[in-house]
Amino acid sequence: MEIKNVVIAGSGVLGAQIAFQIAFKHLNVTVYDINDAVLGQAKVKMAGLETTYQTEIHKAKLQFTQSTANLNYNTNLLPGLDNTVTAAISQSEHAVTSTLARINYTSDLKQAVSDADLVIEAIPEIVTIKQSFYRELAPLAPKKTIFATNSSTLVPSQFAAETGRPDRFLALHFANEIWKNNTAEIMGHKDTDPQVFTTIVEFAKNIGMIAIPVQKEQPGYILNSILVPFLDAAEMLYLDGIGNPAIIDKTWMLATGAPQGPFGILDVVGITTAYNIIQNYAATTGNQKYNELASLLKTNFIDKGKLGVSSGEGFYTYPDPVYAQPGFLE
Repeated sequence: MEIKNVVIAGSGVLGAQIAFQIAFKHLNVTVYDINDAVLGQAKVKMAGLETTYQTEIHKAKLQFTQSTANLNYNTNLLPGLDNTVTAAISQSEHAVTSTLARINYTSDLKQAVSDADLVIEAIPEIVTIKQSFYRELAPLAPKKTIFATNSSTLVPSQFAAETGRPDRFLALHFANEIWKNNTAEIMGHKDTDPQVFTTIVEFAKNIGMIAIPVQKEQPGYILNSILVPFLDAAEMLYLDGIGNPAIIDKTWMLATGAPQGPFGILDVVGITTAYNIIQNYAATTGNQKYNELASLLKTNFIDKGKLGVSSGEGFYTYPDPVYAQPGFLE
């Protein structure tokens, strides 16, 4: 099956990134969300992503120019190298300027999915909300449509029954800042059709991702099975007063050479997403510490509009967070 028409359900930080990347690769994209006000915010995000992509392509061009200037290679052995790379960069520049024209917006779910080959769900990380969405979506989409969840920590079997087409349902997880962290983890469940799985692996490659087939269901896939406990450990150190976010990040960055610490990463991921994950942990484990952490995130950050990079403030203030400034590691 060739995928041409893609619907992104949910226009948050990652939903917007997924939509832009797919349109950047010349596919038709429809962004669905609950009302026109939210879609208006999505259009602002898309305009910002256009600027981001232009900046990244400019960096690539500059890096290529600098690297070729320093190379002493035999052009007879590498004919057309400069022309090939320059042409690719030029095509990318053109693709950015035409990307927004390939993105449509609607708050009418039936209209959004009327000719969808693929629906990628990127709504909040709350089980009941996702289940309700799939019950609404199931009777509206054509039989051909594949459903994929971009859930960060939940597995597809938790929603398969609600989709009405468990054989055409699986997980497709993208990392934040998709234009450079271009992994796509594909994870089926016991009833996923192998051909559907293969189709989504090929789709991921076609939109510029490194496809990572996950062999069986695992909450958090591969990436978040490593990342979430790391972030969880940092948040618990903060909750218990062992260190503040800057001290914890500074320690990690100094000891490992990482460009960001856990709280810098949390700001990129989004504090609302972190809160939803912690809420799920609180409900499933019964651990009171998770309730305390969820309360801290809600009271000190979410209720004050401090959502991370997307709002300009979270654990740090943006666009120039202190951890990226000279002297932070001294």
